[in-house]
Amino acid sequence: MKFITQPVIGVDIAKQVFQVHEVNTTTGEITSVKLKRAKFLEYFANRSSCLIGMEACGGAQHWARRLIALGHNVRLLPAQQVRPFAVGNKNDVADARAIWMAVQQPGIRAVVVKTETQQAVLALHRMRQQLVKFRTAQMNGLRGLLAEYGEVMPRGRFALAKAIPLVLERLIDRLPAVLIETLREQYARIGQMGSQITDIERRLHLWHRSDEDCQRIAAIPGVGLLTATAAVATMGDPHAFRSGREFAAWLGLVPRQVGTGGQVRLLGISKRGDTYLRTLLIHGARSVLVHSQKPSPWISAILQRRSLNVASVALANKIARTLWALIAHHRLYQSGYVSQPT
Repeated sequence: MKFITQPVIGVDIAKQVFQVHEVNTTTGEITSVKLKRAKFLEYFANRSSCLIGMEACGGAQHWARRLIALGHNVRLLPAQQVRPFAVGNKNDVADARAIWMAVQQPGIRAVVVKTETQQAVLALHRMRQQLVKFRTAQMNGLRGLLAEYGEVMPRGRFALAKAIPLVLERLIDRLPAVLIETLREQYARIGQMGSQITDIERRLHLWHRSDEDCQRIAAIPGVGLLTATAAVATMGDPHAFRSGREFAAWLGLVPRQVGTGGQVRLLGISKRGDTYLRTLLIHGARSVLVHSQKPSPWISAILQRRSLNVASVALANKIARTLWALIAHHRLYQSGYVSQPT
């Protein structure tokens, strides 16, 4: 257990008003200060190095980088780790006090502070994910409208693109022209969003080609452009995790445990951590299981005992451990590598 020797400060951040909570270790005096956004960094500029705790919310990464540049030690805490220490009424003062208490607790995993480049890559992923969601909603809405006129569209984006021109041609004599034009506009909007998604993927590909870690883990079966760039940007500093298993557990790819009286029962995966990256890893693992012509003995043994979905999660866990090891130890992927005990 490491003892904290620096002054500890809890900060509850917001858009314009910041609440600071500090307790003097010598006198026990409590300092609770409300700061405006323009005065926030000025408050810490001339102070000696402090341990500053903040919740990992919107804007926290930006302020963490600025405070680290001033020489302070910053820990970003997940909101669920701070909540047990918030007692009484819900306000900024109570939240800052809860953060001050939580940041001093042993065993609480802090969120890794990312660089601006890593955060920019994740922003591209979020915008792409949002466009995919909007495109799917537009396609489903178009299907539903056409079904009202007896035109049942096939499932799938490419099947819809192939069938929609013929369907609109059949309906042009039956429906008002204003509706036909509006349907054409919605179909064109779907194509525009597809072009925007392609542009984002092209920009991700440029970063993928220039990043050494992305190139290193891209050789792993089941890791493509999206998974590689999202994994490197989400992980941040690989040495923030002690092992690949800890990284996989942080992604929620290990079983939940329920136990009492010395009896431990394993349940399904915990689904903690980053949902987006976990989903990419599981989809990549499933593609390996489905399309692999010569599966490894390890995969074959799992498929004999478990279903495809369970095997996909198990392989995703293994992929997560492997990519952490490659990044943390600066090694190249070897398909037949067998780990040796140290």
